[in-house]
Amino acid sequence: MLACFTDDRSICTVPAIGYLFLLLFSVLTTTSTACNNGNCQFLEACTAPTDCGTGLYCGNCPASGKTQPTCTRGTAVIPTTIVNGLPFNKYTWLVTHNSFSIVDAPPLAGAQRLTFYNQEDTVTNQLKNGVRGLMLDMYDFENDIWLCHSFRGQCFNFTAFQPAINTLREVEAFLSGDPMAIVTIIIEDYVHTPKGLTNVFTNAGLDKYWFPVTKMPKKGEDWPTVTEMVQENHRLLVFTSDASKEAKEGIAYQWKYMLENEAGDPGVVQGSCPNRKESKPLNSRSASLFLQNYFPTYPVEADACKEHSTPLAEMINTCYKAAGNLLPNFLAVNFYMRSDGGGVFDAVDKMNGHTVCGCNTITACQAGATFGSCKNVAVPSNSPITNTPGSFTGSVTGSVQFARSASAVHSPNHLVSFMFSFPLIAFWLWLQPNSY
Repeated sequence: MLACFTDDRSICTVPAIGYLFLLLFSVLTTTSTACNNGNCQFLEACTAPTDCGTGLYCGNCPASGKTQPTCTRGTAVIPTTIVNGLPFNKYTWLVTHNSFSIVDAPPLAGAQRLTFYNQEDTVTNQLKNGVRGLMLDMYDFENDIWLCHSFRGQCFNFTAFQPAINTLREVEAFLSGDPMAIVTIIIEDYVHTPKGLTNVFTNAGLDKYWFPVTKMPKKGEDWPTVTEMVQENHRLLVFTSDASKEAKEGIAYQWKYMLENEAGDPGVVQGSCPNRKESKPLNSRSASLFLQNYFPTYPVEADACKEHSTPLAEMINTCYKAAGNLLPNFLAVNFYMRSDGGGVFDAVDKMNGHTVCGCNTITACQAGATFGSCKNVAVPSNSPITNTPGSFTGSVTGSVQFARSASAVHSPNHLVSFMFSFPLIAFWLWLQPNSY
């Protein structure tokens, strides 16, 4: 007989087996009513990749002490689908840092790759999930132009990923399939082959989308509207870190048109947002685009979910003040899908809401309404941006995928385990510093 904790002693005459039956019935009932099969909503518990609804994936964040998988955001709201027709520089766009540096990308034959990784899914999936900016490192290698990590402008077979044209063809296929999309490519440029960049973009079929450098604002003026850019098919913006390429090949020199904070560890120090040495001061108004880098020098896959919560919100606030109350047009991150809930997607939504319509999130904006006229939307408490709470609440569409799995449930960082298993760490740390 089970112990009895009630004044009604008759209840205590129920055999123990009765309690076990009731307990089992309760568990079965709870299980049968739990969400699954694509019905689970944002932050609801999940057990399989197929549990979560559109635009969500089943992930967790042990780095923040959150081991229970929940439905986590995996796609961005494209702001122009809510409020269109503003100048390009009035929006914030999600950018992937080292977009080509993908976990589990196959190494070259006969070479063990020794490098850091920054993303988890293909460039095609990144674009489908709402990424609109790609940071690509391009080098001369094997009589071609390759995407690669390297040291002082030289690519090695153990740091190379693939020929640049492969990724550029992915971009071309995406732009061809989405006639409203605008993509920005920011090149860390170590290509010395004459007309090398021009030729690889042309061979990839991207020249027809090229935004001409002659039409880029030179003194901090507004850019053309996104509507005008789409109508003229000027839907690809390309910037290079090599100043000579603007005159030689018509490729825009990045820091003539863009402000940028320090990349790597200096860009994630709380309370500080220094400008990159090549960039004008962040509060300068002589350039009309602002790129905020937010990623550590040495990326750790498992830590990104924690980095993309409160620390990200705080750094956006810090850089907002350093830039004279200007929110970034580009937010560049590692492992963009990883978060403890809304992550970088919520951050971008809130920045777009603030700038585009004066609301706490882009989903509260109303096309054609006066600035500050906002829909009433529910606001989760995580990841505040600026001093105004806000959230994503609308539905999204997209392809939530990783290269090696459909779920982002925590997995160990491959590079860390590799580096501590072999005595090559000192060599790699010497190799890496000049390239983010």
